[in-house]
Amino acid sequence: MQRQLNEVVKHGLAAAQPPDRPDWTIDQGWDDYTAQEHGVWKTLFERQSKLLPGRACDEFVHGMRALPLSAHEIPDFRRLSEVLMRHTGWQVVAVPGLVPDEVFFDHLANRRFPAGQFIRSPEQLDYLQEPDVFHDVFGHVPMLMNPVIADYIQAYGVGGLRAQKLGVLAKLARVYWFTVEFGLVAQSEGLRIYGSGIVSSYSETLFALEDASPNLLRFDLERVMRTRYHIDDFQETYFVISGLDELLDLADIDFAPIYERVAGQPEIEAGAVLPEDKVIEEGTGTYHAGKRA
Repeated sequence: MQRQLNEVVKHGLAAAQPPDRPDWTIDQGWDDYTAQEHGVWKTLFERQSKLLPGRACDEFVHGMRALPLSAHEIPDFRRLSEVLMRHTGWQVVAVPGLVPDEVFFDHLANRRFPAGQFIRSPEQLDYLQEPDVFHDVFGHVPMLMNPVIADYIQAYGVGGLRAQKLGVLAKLARVYWFTVEFGLVAQSEGLRIYGSGIVSSYSETLFALEDASPNLLRFDLERVMRTRYHIDDFQETYFVISGLDELLDLADIDFAPIYERVAGQPEIEAGAVLPEDKVIEEGTGTYHAGKRA
């Protein structure tokens, strides 16, 4: 399972050493990838590609088809950026790992997606603390081909810079976590994944959609801002939007009064189901109960 959320991870992991450039970007160094590293990409790519049909949302599938992505080699960020720029004005920039929040948000606000240029070792196929090129590119970049997601993530970057000044970054971070990273969407064929943390993880893809343990709740902004989550395990609750256009509504909202309303309200535990929740499916909680026991 990959975990990509700058604000959250920085509480448990240090940011990478600052590179020479003030925006923390580095050269991808595509020619320096080894055959073993390309092989790890191939293993991960083929495994997820076989698993995702009928599970990933239509927009992810369309993005994958339109981008220069294949199992044979780690993608070249320059080629990805050429296609993205033509469609949604985004580009992929290489960074050495986790970057400071203000750098992360500034990149997103300017339609630059910071992607780790390293890839995990063969021993880390199923879990990596720090997001690598597979999580960042396979998980995130196909969705950036969609105009709605492209606008939403840019708005998140702008909102992140503002949330820092207001001292409410943790609230906004939860919105990103439960949408961009671990969001589900209701499509005509059923529930589908659009969150990159799920779509890039073999085990969490199956857990989120097919295990009876997690709760599936209708997305509610204030509820999400109060909800705790796991950064090192499966989620106990997934929030479902009715369509990606719902994210554009979030991008247009003034969050300041919402921050004020939720400030004095209690935190909600990750697996809790409240009487006022719109429940799609209440989970058994078996998985996390077993872990706690």
